[in-house]
Amino acid sequence: SGMDHQPKFFENLSGTGKAIGVLTSGGDAQGMNAAVRAVVRMGIYVKAKVYFVYEGYQGMVDGGDNIVEVSWESVSSILQVGGTVIGSARCKSFRTREGRLQAAYNLVQRGITNLCVIGGDGSLTGANLFREEWSGLLEELSQKGKIDEDAVKKYAYLNIVGMVGSIDNDFCGTDMTIGTDSALHRIIEVVDAIMTTAQSHQRTFVLEVMGRHCGYLALVSALACGADWVFIPEYPPEEGWEDSMCVKLSENRARKKRLNIIIVAEGAIDCHNKPITSEKVKDLVVQRLGFDTRVTILGHVQRGGTPSAFDRILASRMGVEAVLALLEATPATPACVVSLSGNQAVRLPLMECVQMTQEVQKAMDEGRFVEAVRLRGRSFENNLNTYKLLSHKKPDAELPKTNFNVAVLNVGAPAAGMNAAVRAAVRVGITEGHKMFAVIDGFEGFARGKIKEISWGCVGGWTGQGGSILGTKRTLPAKYLEKIADQMRTNNINALMVIGGFEAYLGLLELSAAREKYDEFCVPMVMVPATVSNNVPGSDFSIGADTALNTITDTCDRIKQSASGTKRRVFIIETMGGYCGYLANMGALAAGADAAYIFEEQFDIRELQANVEHLTEKMKTSIQRGLVLRNENCNENYTTDFIYQLYSEEGKGVFDCRKNVLGHMQQGGAPSPFDRNFGTKISAKAMQWISKKLKETYRKGKVFANTDDSVCLLGMRRRNLVFQPVAELKNETDFVHRIPKEQWWLKLRPLMKILAKYKTSYDVSDSGQLEHVAMHSPKEAETGTI
Repeated sequence: SGMDHQPKFFENLSGTGKAIGVLTSGGDAQGMNAAVRAVVRMGIYVKAKVYFVYEGYQGMVDGGDNIVEVSWESVSSILQVGGTVIGSARCKSFRTREGRLQAAYNLVQRGITNLCVIGGDGSLTGANLFREEWSGLLEELSQKGKIDEDAVKKYAYLNIVGMVGSIDNDFCGTDMTIGTDSALHRIIEVVDAIMTTAQSHQRTFVLEVMGRHCGYLALVSALACGADWVFIPEYPPEEGWEDSMCVKLSENRARKKRLNIIIVAEGAIDCHNKPITSEKVKDLVVQRLGFDTRVTILGHVQRGGTPSAFDRILASRMGVEAVLALLEATPATPACVVSLSGNQAVRLPLMECVQMTQEVQKAMDEGRFVEAVRLRGRSFENNLNTYKLLSHKKPDAELPKTNFNVAVLNVGAPAAGMNAAVRAAVRVGITEGHKMFAVIDGFEGFARGKIKEISWGCVGGWTGQGGSILGTKRTLPAKYLEKIADQMRTNNINALMVIGGFEAYLGLLELSAAREKYDEFCVPMVMVPATVSNNVPGSDFSIGADTALNTITDTCDRIKQSASGTKRRVFIIETMGGYCGYLANMGALAAGADAAYIFEEQFDIRELQANVEHLTEKMKTSIQRGLVLRNENCNENYTTDFIYQLYSEEGKGVFDCRKNVLGHMQQGGAPSPFDRNFGTKISAKAMQWISKKLKETYRKGKVFANTDDSVCLLGMRRRNLVFQPVAELKNETDFVHRIPKEQWWLKLRPLMKILAKYKTSYDVSDSGQLEHVAMHSPKEAETGTI
C-alpha cells in the first residue's frame, strides 16, 4: 500500500480489563509448554489476566479449580519439558450443548472472553462451534437466572485464537505444527541407532511411524535418512508395487548395500484404499527375498522427550502472535490460527484451514490422490517430489546424456547437513544427465587436483553423517586462481556448486572477479549456504545452524539441571558464531535465558549492571537458576571471564556463578532433521538451476557464462527460496565482521527479553495479517518454498 503505516508496537496494545484462558487439547505434542509459557508471559506483559484451563475442555466444563489465574512464575522452567503441564483430555461432555453451556458459565464467572486453544484440528473445530454458539449460550444462562443481563452485554463476544499442536503436521495452511520437528528428532534418533545395528547384520528394517491420516512424518523421515521405500496415505504405491519394491531391495543388496530401511506410516494404504501394515511389508520381504527382516513400531516414543530448539522457538513466536491476535480481534474477525509460512508469521481463518484439512481426507477416501497431495500444500508436495527424485536411480539407458561436467565442493568450517546437500546435488545431477565430480578439501584441494568422478552409490547413507565427508577448508581461491583454472580446463568442468559458509561466498566473489582473466571461470556457479553461524547474506537460514542450536539448547538444559537442588546459581555460557549473534540470541530464546550478549546490539557497563540487578530481583522469588549467553565476539573487553567475574561479585549472597565455553561441539554431531531436509531440498533446487543455466549458456559447442546472474547464492528469504547474484549481495554485507547488514532474527530479540521479564519496545508491524488459505497451482510448487 502507498500509505506509510505507523509502526505497531506490542507495548502499546493494552490487555487491561481482558482475561485470557489458555488450554491444551487433543493429543499432546512437544512444544505445547513453550506455547503456554509465551501466551502467559505475553498476556501478563500487556496487563491482561491469564488463566490456565487444566485438562483441556474437560476442565472448562468442570470449572472449579480447573480454571486458575496464573502468575509469571507459574510457567518458569516448563520450556524444556515435553508434553503439556496443564494436561489434555479427550472430552465427551464438551461435545454436548449441555457441556458447552456449563463451560460458558464457568468462563463468564471469571470474565474470560479470550481463549487460546493449542491442539489439533478436532480441538480447534470445537472451539469455533463454541464461539458461534456463545451469545445463544449466554441468553440461555440468563433465562435460567444463572447470570444477569449485564453479564450478557459485558461478555457478549468470545474471541478465539488457535495454535496447532500436533506431531503429525496434518493441518492445512501451516508449514509446521508445534511438535512435528521434535517427533522427527525422535524418529531420526531411532533410525540412526538402528542403522548401526543393521550394518552389522545384513538386515531389513521396517519402521512404523505415527500418522493415521497424514504421511508427513513418514515422508520427511524417509527423506532425512535416505530410506529405500516409504508408504504414506496420500501417495499409495502403483499396482504391482510388491514386485518393484522387492526388485529395488535385491538390487541394493547386489550393490553391497548392507542395509534396507522401509518406513510405513500407520495410515498407509494401497490404491484400493486397503491398509498396508508394517507386518504385511515384513512378510512380503521374508517370503519373496528371504531377507532377515525386523519390524520396529515407534508408537508413543514420537510424542515423548524434550522439545527441539525449532519447536521451542516456533511455539514462543506463535504464543506472541496468539496474544496479538486476541488483542486485535473484533466480533467481525473470524476465529483464526496463527502459524508460520516459511519463516513468516501468518494468521489464517480457522475454519478455512479445517475445511481444507477435511478436503484432503475426502480426496484420499475417494481415491483422488494427486489432488490430496496438492491440497496438503507446497511444502508437502516439495518433500514428495524430492524424495521421488533421490530415492530411485533410473537405469543408465533411461538417463539423458548432457555431456556436461559439474563439480561439487565444500568450503569453510564443517557444518552438519553438508553431506546431505552433497548427496542431493550428486543424485539430482546424475538424474539430469550430467557427470558429477567431487572436489576434496575445498579450493585448496581443487588447486592440487584432488578431484574425482562421483557416482549415485558413492553418496548412499550420507544424509545422517555429521561434518564434511568431502573435506572442507577455509582457504580462499584468490591465491590459487591459475591452478584452479588449470584443473577446470583439465577436467572440463562446466559448472560449480559450492556448499559452505562465508568463505564460500567470498570465494565466488573472487572467482567471478577473475572471469576477465580466465575463461575457465565463465561457467554457471551456485552457492548453497552451510555454516553453523548463519552469517551468510541472502539467506534467513544456513545448513548446520539448526543442529548447532539444538546442541546449545540441550547443553543449557543439562547445565540448568546440574544446579537443581543446589543453592541459587547463574551460568554464563559462551557460544560460537564469529560476530554473528544468531546462535547466542536464538539459543537464549530456546533455552529460556535471562540475557544474551551479542555484537549486533552494543551494550555497556550500565546494561550489564542492570542485568545483574534484574537477575538478583528474580532470584528473590521462587526462581533458582539463571542463564546468560554470550556470543564469542560480542565485545573485546567484556569477555566471558569479565562477565563471569562481574556477576560473581555483584551476586554475592544471592547466587553463585559458573561459566562454560561450548566450543567445537557446536560444529559436530549428527545433523538434525531440519538440516538434513533443508540441505537436501535446497541443494536439489540449486542443481536444477545449474541444469537450466547450462542449457541457456551453451553456445557453439561450449558453455560461456559471464553475466552476474550466472553466479548466484540460493537462500531462504521469508517465504521463498531465491537465487540472488552474489554481486548484488555485496551491498548487503558487512565484510569486516562477516555478517549481513540486516538480519531478520534481530526482530525477535525483544521477544527473548520480554519472556525474561524485561520491559522493552517490541515492533510487531510485520506480524501476521489475516490471509486466506491459498490453494497453490502445481506450477508454483517448482518455485515455491521449502
